[in-house]
Amino acid sequence: MPLRVPYKRVDWINTGFLLTVTLTALIAAPWYLWKHGMSGFLAGMFVFYSIATGMSITLGYHRLFSHLSFKAKWPVRFFTLVFGACAFENSVLNWASDHRRHHKHVDDDDDPYNINNGFFWAHIGWILFKVLPEPPLDNVADLRKDKLVMWQHRWDKLIAMVVGLALPAALGYWHSGAVGALGGFLIAGALRVFVVQQCTFFINSLCHTIGRQPYSSKNSARDSTVMAFLTFGEGYHNFHHAFQHDYRNGVKPWNFDPTKWAIWLLSKLGLASDLRTVPEPKIILAEIAEARRRADEHLAQITQSGVSVCEKALATVHDLQERLAAAYHELEAAMAAKAETSRQALSRWRKEARELLDALSRLDLQPA
Repeated sequence: MPLRVPYKRVDWINTGFLLTVTLTALIAAPWYLWKHGMSGFLAGMFVFYSIATGMSITLGYHRLFSHLSFKAKWPVRFFTLVFGACAFENSVLNWASDHRRHHKHVDDDDDPYNINNGFFWAHIGWILFKVLPEPPLDNVADLRKDKLVMWQHRWDKLIAMVVGLALPAALGYWHSGAVGALGGFLIAGALRVFVVQQCTFFINSLCHTIGRQPYSSKNSARDSTVMAFLTFGEGYHNFHHAFQHDYRNGVKPWNFDPTKWAIWLLSKLGLASDLRTVPEPKIILAEIAEARRRADEHLAQITQSGVSVCEKALATVHDLQERLAAAYHELEAAMAAKAETSRQALSRWRKEARELLDALSRLDLQPA
């Protein structure tokens, strides 16, 4: 059967650029490393550019501009706009518009990277093929008022080429001549662009396919600790979709979220303010509600299937259900009355929610 490609919808500029970057990163960059090796200077440039561009996407494009989860002084905004452009992921105006539309219509037809259209579409297909008619930039009126944002919107391609590709080549030439210039372009330039882009793309695809859903299963977003390590904390995607305006993605103290730590540090330095957070009782309320929903669904499936399960294990599940139901109503009432809830109680309820999920996972394993 011949491959049917909707040629009228192909974005040839994006397709050509991404194909060139991919081939350069996977063929030319390894050839250079095999031929010339990796100097300390080149490795340093690659690491700096990877962190600067990656964090500019997570901290700047995503949490600052798309979700307004905190406010930042102009040096932070300027840095993230410049190095965000160097990721070659479009201007922040376009990026934020797509991302806000994704959150508003997640998993629906109006979701730009709808996972229901397939893994490839969510990962990169939506960039290669235009949606016709193209959606308007009608959800970023606030960003249009920002002069720095509009400056970057006009010049993002030039900024990306000069700062993201030409500057690493120039620095490489300064350090070690023509070989260093080629290395700067291939490693700190093309290879770094490929790595940062693919990590970003995996949030749209992998984090809507594989992972845990401790806060909500109303949509496909999932938490992935592995992706958190690769994307400066963005992998806690289930939490993010449940509470999108929180400046933290990894809300637990032990979660790996360098972007969260960087924003907190910037606030201590006076460069960021108005950090938005979700109250802990509200987060635990979501965890309890999701645990109860899964328990109800799981028990209903067991009843319908007629499978025999251990009565003792089943009694444990029912007991946890009742305790969590009481906890849910108590916590809900406390929040409505704006009353304080002790940390001991919150910790106990969160633990019971985990215990319920663990008990559910063991139900099918228990002999009758």
